[in-house]
Amino acid sequence: MMKSLKRVASLKRSASINRRALNVTSPSGLSGLSPRVSRWSGVSRLFLVLVVIGFVISSLIAIGCGYMFVLPSLSQAFYGYGASKTNVSLSSCNIFNGSWVLDDGYPLYNATECPFVEQGFNCLGNGREDKDYLRWRWKPMDCVIPRLDVQSILGMLRGKRVVFVGDSMSRTQWESLICLLMTGVEDKKSVYEVNGNKITKRIRFLGVRFSSFNFTVEFFRSVFLVQPGGMPRHAPKRVKSTLKLDKLDNISSHWINSDILIFNTGQWWVPGKLFETGCYFQVRNTLKLGMPISAAYRTALGTWASWVERNINTNRTRVFFRSFEPSHWSDQTRRFCNMTQHPLSEARGRDRNLFSDTILEVAKNMTVPVTVLHITSMTALRSDAHVGNWSDSPYTPDCSHWCLPGVPDVWNEIVLSYLLTDYRLHF
Repeated sequence: MMKSLKRVASLKRSASINRRALNVTSPSGLSGLSPRVSRWSGVSRLFLVLVVIGFVISSLIAIGCGYMFVLPSLSQAFYGYGASKTNVSLSSCNIFNGSWVLDDGYPLYNATECPFVEQGFNCLGNGREDKDYLRWRWKPMDCVIPRLDVQSILGMLRGKRVVFVGDSMSRTQWESLICLLMTGVEDKKSVYEVNGNKITKRIRFLGVRFSSFNFTVEFFRSVFLVQPGGMPRHAPKRVKSTLKLDKLDNISSHWINSDILIFNTGQWWVPGKLFETGCYFQVRNTLKLGMPISAAYRTALGTWASWVERNINTNRTRVFFRSFEPSHWSDQTRRFCNMTQHPLSEARGRDRNLFSDTILEVAKNMTVPVTVLHITSMTALRSDAHVGNWSDSPYTPDCSHWCLPGVPDVWNEIVLSYLLTDYRLHF
């Protein structure tokens, strides 16, 4: 009997302890539930958490898929080579880091059918027989330069003014852009030079109007960007002319009020075009007879940068500066071309250039945005694409300029990809 009473008392104490333990570990309102009920409640809560997590993950996947579906439709002026990379923003991609790949979609036009290609740049028309140089596309490592839909480009440029300023390399890019755009124009006669001029090497202004779309593509010849001057009084006999490094070219007022403004300079900053012709540098009224070309180039670009900051309305005008374009001469005599049948696999030292480095440095320190088209490295690989002996003067080889169609087309594809990115953001 006593043993039975003790057993009952022991069970009561055990139940009391269990109830106290349950009250400590259970949330308010669940203290009266049995351990089995509590375990089922825990399972229910876990199930609810898993449901919520599953819903969140599903939502993120749905949003991601919608983003991948919608974004290509925003790029209506392009069609890409691969959806997986087309979505990479140009701002987060070094578009100039990549390689040349064969593409049967090139060339993008026929030079013989474009009246604005200089005869000297129409290599096929001048007897070049191999055509491999026409079929190379630039493929960035981390993104894609999509192909152009010319009709959409023409629509984007409606009512605009595109201006190129620089040397003959700039004129080549100008010719390239016109030929690219003309492929989308039905009435070729609606595209014409505004003054009826033929394209020549020395003319200072050329302007082509696309009348059906009400825009112009213009070229201003300014090989140094800064102002040439005559021989100063009391100058040494060897001084025949000067380059005024502190004054921009006297035609610079015509560059203002453009919508797209693309600069270059570099090919004329060599002793053969300067000192050997009696041209020396001048700052204000002081001759700088001992100033090296590299320092003069830096001073000239500083003058250009100040002019841009004072005169260009960046709410309207998108400013580009193209870096130096390497040549492929066999030696310093410039009598023979070191051309190949295909692009080089490595730049062989031509990928670095003091002028290009200076452009990057000056642009980085400007107070207005300037996009540097840093084409030096990619162009250094194209020893196959120069005019060479296929110019209108076959006995004078040309290892500096480029055949059209050719490398300048890719420069324009890059420019247009930047412009279309801006266009989508604003419209």
